[in-house]
Amino acid sequence: MKVEIDSFSGTKIYPGRGTLFVRGDSKVFRFQSSKSASLFHQRKNPRRISWTVLYRRAHKKGISEETSKRRTRKTVKHQRAIVGASVELIKERRSQKPQDRKAAREAKAEKDKEAKKARKAARKAAQAEAQASGAAGKVSKMNQKGAFQKVHATSR
Repeated sequence: MKVEIDSFSGTKIYPGRGTLFVRGDSKVFRFQSSKSASLFHQRKNPRRISWTVLYRRAHKKGISEETSKRRTRKTVKHQRAIVGASVELIKERRSQKPQDRKAAREAKAEKDKEAKKARKAARKAAQAEAQASGAAGKVSKMNQKGAFQKVHATSR
């Protein structure tokens, strides 16, 4: 026993029931009743006619088991350490007040400035010492490599 399905309403058509309509392009349509055949020929949309299976499916009618809404997983944020900073350090910095942070930044900038001055002074002292000890006769790296030496004119 082969049960067909109504082309318009979606209901089952048992053997010996219904009518068959073959369109000009040889597409076959089966109708369970003259009511569904008539509505099909009037070009009605079965999704808008409340008694059809398509309407009931489209409007979620008569679903026997109520499907519960899927629970969405909430993302849990974890604090992880960054290279060069532990979790404790990050938490401490985050809880720090803005004015404290600003004061710490200024103190560090001042400290760095002092260190830079000290390095510059040490470098100058080392240069002066090298000149005083007769380093003037030393050849530069470029001259060691055989760079062209400029000859100064002796007479005018």
